[in-house]
Amino acid sequence: MAPATAGPCDDVRKKDTKSVTAADAAIEKPIRRRNSAATRARIMTVATREFANRGYEGAGTDEIADRASVNKRMIYHYFSSKELLYLTVLENAYLKARAAEETLELDSMEPLKALKTFVEFTFDSFVRDRTFINLLATENRQKAKVLKKSKVVSSLNSPIIQAVGRILVRGEAKGVIRPGLDPLHLWITLIGICYFFFSNIYTLSVILETEFDRPDVVATRRAHVVDFVMNAVRPHKG
Repeated sequence: MAPATAGPCDDVRKKDTKSVTAADAAIEKPIRRRNSAATRARIMTVATREFANRGYEGAGTDEIADRASVNKRMIYHYFSSKELLYLTVLENAYLKARAAEETLELDSMEPLKALKTFVEFTFDSFVRDRTFINLLATENRQKAKVLKKSKVVSSLNSPIIQAVGRILVRGEAKGVIRPGLDPLHLWITLIGICYFFFSNIYTLSVILETEFDRPDVVATRRAHVVDFVMNAVRPHKG
């Protein structure tokens, strides 16, 4: 029997196979990239929640992988280690906070309005999401052992402190803010009075027999913080 020879139809099939394979490969790459980004984002979301709720020591990569519906190996593929995953979560929390502050456009406002807006925004950021508070509590317990390894976090607070400094300079020039205020210490004071309230809200509720997490009580506290800071920066009378 004579060996079968390739006919026209076989040539067409070969060409079609090659063209389909090339097309599939072209489509597959962006899909793979999208899936990769989605997987990484899912791991970050779950890890942020786990580290915030359980602390660094309490959160486990097994639980993070399970809740993110990924193989545990994927965590090490994207982040190399549990510590680097935790550091990425910390850096992302700082980045989100600073990015939100940049949307305020404080330089376009009158000095007192700009400061009041920033105070209100800072207080409200703790109302909206207490994840950052929990992450900071964890990292402070271990003396910023992991945060020290970040190459970016030390530069993230400079822009907002500089923005506060510009508010003080403009306010002093207009006579509505007293001279001699340090923007760094004013910022720490503001963060401190907001952070303390929310980081201790449940123990304060017990020892002072007040439900401090009730919306009306939070609103009262917010008004007090705004009033306190604004009065602190105004020129002294007499």
